[in-house]
Amino acid sequence: MFKKLAAVAVAFAVLIGGLTLLPEQKPAEAAKKTEIIVSAAASLQDSLDKIAVQYEKQHPDIDLVFNYGASGTLQKQIEQGAPADLFFSAGDKQMNALVDAGLIGDHTELLKNQLVLVAPANSKTTITAITELTDKAFKKVAVGQPESVPAGQYAQQALTYKKVWDTLQSKLVFAKDVRQVLSYVETGNADAGFVYKTDALTSGKVKIVLTVGAHAHKAINYPVGIIKESDHQKEAKAFYNYVQTKASGDVFTGYGFKLAN
Repeated sequence: MFKKLAAVAVAFAVLIGGLTLLPEQKPAEAAKKTEIIVSAAASLQDSLDKIAVQYEKQHPDIDLVFNYGASGTLQKQIEQGAPADLFFSAGDKQMNALVDAGLIGDHTELLKNQLVLVAPANSKTTITAITELTDKAFKKVAVGQPESVPAGQYAQQALTYKKVWDTLQSKLVFAKDVRQVLSYVETGNADAGFVYKTDALTSGKVKIVLTVGAHAHKAINYPVGIIKESDHQKEAKAFYNYVQTKASGDVFTGYGFKLAN
């Protein structure tokens, strides 16, 4: 009888011991998540972060990791082999370059945006045309680096169209991406700056003082594409499809974007 009780006691102890180990399995389970790396234009950060929360709730086996920056910089990273599964660009130029290089598979136009001029929220300076940036009231004007920041390219196109790009050279403060332009204006380090409407709407520290006419620059399109060398084609395609759904569209439009279709 003792031996039987002892055996039962041992078995029970093993069972309890086994049960106590169960919580330790969670890290192992978490490690099974598939990590999807998304390189995206800085101006998409707020909307994509919100969409990611929704998506990961519906797909607990997926871990979305975002690499935000200037579209031109992200393009170069992808060309140099940096890990990425999807690319969201704030311009056709950067996406087309990767498509032509054979680095992008499925791709589509996703969103549209507007270029605006912002000033600090407490600024009393008024402006009715971007040519007025040559006035003494504007000492520093922030723009994205045209070589890598699409918003900077659009600003350059608009200012060139109005024949004041060269005149403004001494006033221009160049930024690494559109969010840095916004920061310069928010902190008063620039009297005005060119950003997307969607960026301006995220800040209570700036105000839109002028919307740049679409005729003055190339169309502001946001394409998305799947990296051909992605090791997670199925999972990347699933998120690619999700950002084109109504649920995602509602988030994008809520942040001021226009849908491409």
